[in-house]
Amino acid sequence: MVVLNRIYTRGGDDGDTALGSGERVPKHALRVETYGTVDETNAAIGLARLHAAGEIAARLAAIQNDLFDLGADLCRPGMERDAEAAHPPLRVTGAQTGRLEAEIDAMNADLAPLRSFVLPGGSALAAHLHQCRTLARRAERLTARLAREEEVNPHALRYLNRLSDWFFVAARAANDNGAGDVLWVPGANR
Repeated sequence: MVVLNRIYTRGGDDGDTALGSGERVPKHALRVETYGTVDETNAAIGLARLHAAGEIAARLAAIQNDLFDLGADLCRPGMERDAEAAHPPLRVTGAQTGRLEAEIDAMNADLAPLRSFVLPGGSALAAHLHQCRTLARRAERLTARLAREEEVNPHALRYLNRLSDWFFVAARAANDNGAGDVLWVPGANR
């Protein structure tokens, strides 16, 4: 477990931060931007949970925990050294993505078929879930970019890809299984 007795360290006062490996990098480094966006997504989920109850609230809590796993994964470069590490770093697994896929399939089974693109909105929960979706997509784009420049766990990218799909389907479920979706009407305001 992590023990945080002191919140400020002054170690980042010069604009650098430490990765999980101990390496110091600029706070604007792509890797830091990437796991920072994962953290931003997690914060948005916290707001969505204010409007959630029951199974959806439990699923959102599980996703928040997964996103901390993902942040830990992304802040620790050097997967090739994992096998040699005395304490191997936490890495996202395919099982976490598989859980999201099963939940997507279960939620999608009860949804009304789509006849148009869905605009973010409807219920308060759905609106928050759409915001989570767009943040997860941004985290995915940054992770994909990072993976082109540095080594990234491929399960991390797959998880984020599936997560944004999860939020889309969950938002529709939160809109009375799609009955309350706000649909795009092409050219409606011409």
